[in-house]
Formats: sequence, structure tokens, C-alpha cells
Amino acid sequence: MFTRRGVLLSSIAGAVVLNNRFAFGKAAQPATPVNFEVPADACDCHTHIHGDPEKFPFFPGRVYTPEPASPEEMVALHKALGIKRVVIVTPSVYGTDNSATLFGMKARGGDARGVAVIDDKTPESELDAMKAAGIRGMRINLATSGVSDPAIGKQRLQAAIERMKTRGWHIQMFTNLPLVSSIKDVVASAPMPLVFDHFGGAEAKLGLDQPGFADLLDLVKTGKAYVKISGAYRASTQGPDYPDVAPLAKALIAANPERIIWGTDWPHPDSVTPAGRKPTEVTPLYQIDDGRLLNQLAVWAPDAGIRKKILVDNPARLYGF
Repeated sequence: MFTRRGVLLSSIAGAVVLNNRFAFGKAAQPATPVNFEVPADACDCHTHIHGDPEKFPFFPGRVYTPEPASPEEMVALHKALGIKRVVIVTPSVYGTDNSATLFGMKARGGDARGVAVIDDKTPESELDAMKAAGIRGMRINLATSGVSDPAIGKQRLQAAIERMKTRGWHIQMFTNLPLVSSIKDVVASAPMPLVFDHFGGAEAKLGLDQPGFADLLDLVKTGKAYVKISGAYRASTQGPDYPDVAPLAKALIAANPERIIWGTDWPHPDSVTPAGRKPTEVTPLYQIDDGRLLNQLAVWAPDAGIRKKILVDNPARLYGF
């Protein structure tokens, strides 16, 4: 049993080794009741489905292998949180195969939307089919394994904008703050909404003055970008309440509450394979208490009207609920 990034990995203690692979427990479920009234039609804007590997095989070039996380477990999560709607995002472990995401969306029906990962080989006919199924955006990863080239990141974003400009989808980016600064002009001129994952890659310990955060705030203020205040444990080492994230969240909300959306990042994958292990070996999911995590939103946004924008109005606009 140990901690990493402020998260207790209790599932390690109960791990069973089978043929040099690890078998772990289920994806996390809330242990703490939500302490504020969640508005009707609230949306969790960042989740993943990890299907049965026999039915939904992982991408051979992945950098980690997560534990399973099923649609049924996600339903239980959102029932406990009082959340009706969900956005399911294809994780990097599937490459450009969006089958697990579509599987999860189908299980939730009209309450689900999705964000897909595609490449230049993905045919337009497949994009049409995904749109009909509820996909509303594409995700690009501009900061893999902590290594990123601003010139390449800008080129990839420009190519994505060109591909999406007539489709009506938004573009969601996993990035870091130095890259935000380098692509700021491209984001500002994009003809569709652009969305930054997980606080735009900000690190809570570096505070409000960290390089790039002012540029992120400017894009939010002008309405050119949405930011997901999601995955607080990714930005913080002060779990389980992540108090050092609060200044970042409050600054983003103050900049423009109509461009902020919230998500759990359930089932909380650890996207870095521990040293000494292979990417094909299962890395345990973080055991995050999502009830306690959702309660932090009331700290970041004490006003119920602002919370409704973040949980209901903004997702409805962006994802077309």
C-alpha cells in the first residue's frame, strides 16, 4: 500500500499475481454522499469505458493497460452522485478504435454523448456513423508522456481544425500549459469550440502565476475555449480534497463561468506505467471517492446558479443534449 500523486492505491495491497499479470478490484464507487443539491440533468463531462479486452482489444502501442470499467459500474457511479448525463471519451489505450466508447454510450441512450479519437485514415463515413451515435467531438493528445513539441502540436491542431471545420464537432485537447501558450493564436481563430482537458494541464503546486496559465485564462475569458475542471488528482498531490487545486478552479470559473465544465475522469486510470513494469501489464485504477470529489465543486463554485451552468447549461450547449 502506497501513495502516488496524493492518491491512496489501496488496491495494490489486494493484488493477485497471475502468470506475471495482476488482477485487481473493481473501479471506484463513491463513499461520501454529495453535500449539495445536484441540479436536474447534470452532466459528468469526462469518463472512460474500459471494456472486456476479449471484445475490445487494446491498442498494441499503448503506454499503459488499465483495469476494466463497465457501463454498469458507471451507471452505479452516476446514480450515487445524482448525475443523469455523461460524456464518454475514448482513452489512448484504444488508439483510434472507438468501439468501447460507443458501447458505453449505447448503454446510456439519449443521456450519453461521446468524444472520439481519429486519424487521417478514419473515413468520413465512419465519422458520419459516429455522429449519428452521439459523438460530438474529437480528442487529440498534444502532450504524451510529458514530451511535447510546440511546432508539432500546432500542426496537429491545425490539421484537426481543418478536418472538423465543416462537421460541427468540437476539438478536445490533452495538453500542458507551455503548449497552451504556443497554440493560443490557433485556438483564438478556430471556427469551432476547443476544449482543454484537466485544467489545461496546470499543476496546482505551481499556483496561479505558473507560465501559460494566464494564456489559458485569456482564452476562457474571450469565450474561445472551454476548460474541464476534471481529474483534480492529476494536478494535485494533496488528496483526497485537493485544496491546492481550488485557486486554479476558482480563477477559471471567475474568468468565464459559461466556458467551464466538470468531470470525474472516472474510472481514474493511471496513464503512467510504473517503473519496472511493462505497458502490457495491468496498472491499477486510482481509488478516488467521487462523492468527495464532487463536493469540491461546491467549494470552487459556492453559488448554485454557477454550478448549474457548469453541470447543466454548458454541457448541454457544447454536447448538444
